[in-house]
Amino acid sequence: MTDKIYNVLFLCTGNSARSILAEAVMNKLGEGRFRAFSAGSQPKGEVHPMALSVLQNMGFDTSGMRSKSWTEFAQADAPRLDFIFTVCDNAAGETCPVWPGKPMTAHWGIEDPASVEGDEQRAAFLQALRYLQNRISLFLTLPHPSIDEMAMRQKLKEIGAAEGATPQSGATQ
Repeated sequence: MTDKIYNVLFLCTGNSARSILAEAVMNKLGEGRFRAFSAGSQPKGEVHPMALSVLQNMGFDTSGMRSKSWTEFAQADAPRLDFIFTVCDNAAGETCPVWPGKPMTAHWGIEDPASVEGDEQRAAFLQALRYLQNRISLFLTLPHPSIDEMAMRQKLKEIGAAEGATPQSGATQ
């Protein structure tokens, strides 16, 4: 018997920074038990260069990273998603597509590092990466096969309210 691989989608409006960081972190820390994807409601069409730079410098795989629309994951032939996490407040407030399989959702908003300019931008990306690593690490420690839905929803909400949360984080979706 093989263990279940959980599919996780990270959403952000532009899919160029935060959701990209989260995808890379989940794919590395999930160690094959989790497969991550990212998408945006209004994708920018390219990954932010600082996101790629920070990920590469920290040893994360960035091959195949691209900015894409969330509609790719609402199609019948898309991977069946188990979890969807919004990482920006704008995406959390938008009307999402109907996701096949009705995955569990939560909002894990953090500030947009791409909105920081100049010499402080790298530090903002590193901070966003740290916040996402912390949340994803907490998520990965949960007993996924045995936790009931209500307890899982509560844990996801608590993770969303962790250090670095935007005011809307931890809100019920």
